[in-house]
Amino acid sequence: MEKLAIHLKNVHKSYYLFNGEEVPVLNGINLEIEKGEFVALMGESGGGKTTLLNIIGCLHSLTEGEYFLDGENIGEVRDDYTLAFIRNKKMGFVFQQFNLFSRFTALKNIALPALYSGEEKNIREQRAIKLMKSVNIEDRANHKPTELSGGQQQRVSICRSLINNPDIILADEPTGALDSKSGIEIMKIFTDLKKKNKTIIMVTHTAEVAKYADRIIYLRDGKVVDNNYKLTSDY
Repeated sequence: MEKLAIHLKNVHKSYYLFNGEEVPVLNGINLEIEKGEFVALMGESGGGKTTLLNIIGCLHSLTEGEYFLDGENIGEVRDDYTLAFIRNKKMGFVFQQFNLFSRFTALKNIALPALYSGEEKNIREQRAIKLMKSVNIEDRANHKPTELSGGQQQRVSICRSLINNPDIILADEPTGALDSKSGIEIMKIFTDLKKKNKTIIMVTHTAEVAKYADRIIYLRDGKVVDNNYKLTSDY
């Protein structure tokens, strides 16, 4: 059985300016992440962390190299419909700024990806409520994002990422907009997801957050410089 959730081979990613100038961001990434592993991506600003996460999440295409997801090479897929299908079925996304729809209640925000999957309203909302109960915000089901604290909004975001029961959770600075107490609560939720064999890939610049991961991958100048980075007291 394939043990790897993610396998990147010599992955490069460049962006191009209006004048045609190439701006390389990832410069030969080789990376293996096992199923059920909780990985933190760390590194200097501009080192390629978020770009790498977007490549893994099929949000950006790679310029060169190979990307294997659950053993299947999807690096050459360019069809938007196929990529959207992969994202919706296999991945859940958690963002620093929550990215919730302000006009929708918490319940509707959570259920939205299941709507795109064609699931019936009563079924998707029942599952949304169950997820809200699991993170202790079921009493906020009918509240809109502006009526929720930052920690509550991030819990809604996490529930939304889980509504289609993905195997992989991708989180970009999930505690970045939160106070320290809320950040700890969110990381405890991620720890519980890890126990349920979810693969978690998280970008963070904070050592206290990275400590929750099984392994820290350190990037610099678009390259993996350490596959098992050890935090130091002066980080």
